Amino acid sequence: MHTREEQMKAFGRLLDVLDQLREKCPWDKKQTNESLRPNTIEETFELCDAIMRGDSHDMMKELGDVLMHTCFYAMIAREKGLYDIADVLNTETDKLIFRHPHIYHPSQVGAPDPKPLPFGEDDSEREFANAKTSEQVLQNWEQIKLKEKDGNKSVLSGVPAALPSLIKAYRIQDKARNVGFDWQQKEDVWNKVHEELRELEEELAKEDKEKSTNELGDFLFSVINAARLYKLNPDDALERTNRKFIHRFNYIEEHSIKAGKPLTEMSLEEMDKLWNEAKKEEK
Repeated sequence: MHTREEQMKAFGRLLDVLDQLREKCPWDKKQTNESLRPNTIEETFELCDAIMRGDSHDMMKELGDVLMHTCFYAMIAREKGLYDIADVLNTETDKLIFRHPHIYHPSQVGAPDPKPLPFGEDDSEREFANAKTSEQVLQNWEQIKLKEKDGNKSVLSGVPAALPSLIKAYRIQDKARNVGFDWQQKEDVWNKVHEELRELEEELAKEDKEKSTNELGDFLFSVINAARLYKLNPDDALERTNRKFIHRFNYIEEHSIKAGKPLTEMSLEEMDKLWNEAKKEEK
């Protein structure tokens, strides 16, 4: 592993190269925040894919791409006289210090104190400073964000509107939990899941598409809530199932090609047999 000095040197080298490319490369010269945005989304998803595959080498490369985009946006802002990468880093560091009063005092910059520092005068702030478990830290996190000068105006306002719906549902529930809005016992959630499923079945039987869509949303939301309570990540779980389905379906398709028989001409029984063969290969 590299020393801190070597790490800082590598970061400076990246900034130098980006400055040179911005000045000399026709493609880099013309980039804007808006033109970079689609690429940033793609790079983020590629990083997520590497994480799901457990490929540390690809993860390292994709982290580099995401970091490059962060630096690029800061460079564009510097050109406009808005802020630069130092402002980005200092703002993030100050935010981390402020949100960890069990380690730092908000005015403190530097090495962590081994003993929790007093956060303020009232009872809630003293409680923030005395957080001992990761659960307490998470609960304090949302409440501290509301105290920040540029922080969230409400508990749920910090959930990005553009998040994919499944992840958004999880984050909404998690943020509500951090201020005490949650089931007292995780097992209690199953009554809600069963209730929402019954309501969905009732609307489906009536063939009312609008109401069925609403009830399907309620049912999915309750299942995501159950996953959260049992400390399971529903997005990771669904992605695993997506990958399993792709692998098994590709197995069916490959064998149909070998047999010279198109999928459209195969019976469901034939495809199901190949599906089960693919399942056995996974074990």
